Amino acid sequence: MAGRVTQGSITNQLLRNINTNLTRMQGMQEKLSTGRNINRPSDDPVGITYALRYRSDLTVNERMQTNTDYAASVLDFNDTIMTQTGDVLKRIKELAVQASNETNPQVGLDNIAAEMEQLQGQLLNIANSTFKGKYIYNGQLVDQKPYSSTEPWKVVTDSGKISYTISTGVNMDVSFSGNDVFGYPPSGTTAPKNEDDNAFYVIDKMIQDLKGPDMDDLKVQMAALETRTNKILAQQAQVGARVNRVEMVQSRLDDLNLNLQTLQSKVEDAEYEELIIQAKVNDSIYQASLSVGAKIITPTLVDFLN
Repeated sequence: MAGRVTQGSITNQLLRNINTNLTRMQGMQEKLSTGRNINRPSDDPVGITYALRYRSDLTVNERMQTNTDYAASVLDFNDTIMTQTGDVLKRIKELAVQASNETNPQVGLDNIAAEMEQLQGQLLNIANSTFKGKYIYNGQLVDQKPYSSTEPWKVVTDSGKISYTISTGVNMDVSFSGNDVFGYPPSGTTAPKNEDDNAFYVIDKMIQDLKGPDMDDLKVQMAALETRTNKILAQQAQVGARVNRVEMVQSRLDDLNLNLQTLQSKVEDAEYEELIIQAKVNDSIYQASLSVGAKIITPTLVDFLN
């Protein structure tokens, strides 16, 4: 038996269809205006789980990038400081070679000693260098000045390590002990180890030898200065190796960041070309439903009486 179709049922069905089309158009307009394919979890329950995962991975990756950038900056600064240290020791060696010529009068030796004293002061300033307000040659005691102007060769700096997480499970040590660079205290001083080629001690001994003068001991100190210079070069080589690794990690993190952003964009971002086409189609359907509805709703009791 055929069901009865009334004007009211026709009108209600028409309104439901129009509202459905209008709701679909509203969703398209929202995606077009926000540029996002997912504006709420209900838009794509599966896609939102991937989007949240990508966002979390991006946050971790960006933190790693920040750490690698800071580690690279600290290592580059250390490399610069060690280069300056090498330049100072190189000049002192030149002066020592010049002074070892036994034809120099005492006035000339005194002048050389005076320049060495200035270079010793410059070396002290280098040893107390800071990066962003933190001393770089006192281990974890970054707020404490490592070397004093009084007998700096007796100083034992902190050996604590400062490292940054540059990748999952990978920590990069960016700290250097002042004793590893400038030398441990000389023999006769209480310290974890003793080194007679301590840069400050060698320079001080040279100054005393020039004022003596004691040319034999000056040659001994020249050999010690050469040894210390080689040790500083070895430390600088370690800096270079760490910088190379950090740069490789930076490159990998940049690639990973780009990949994660691409994956996130595929899930979250709207495809404008496709949305525009769908919006045009939905608009045509909506207009057609309004046109058909106008013909259905138009007849009234007055129309029948006429």
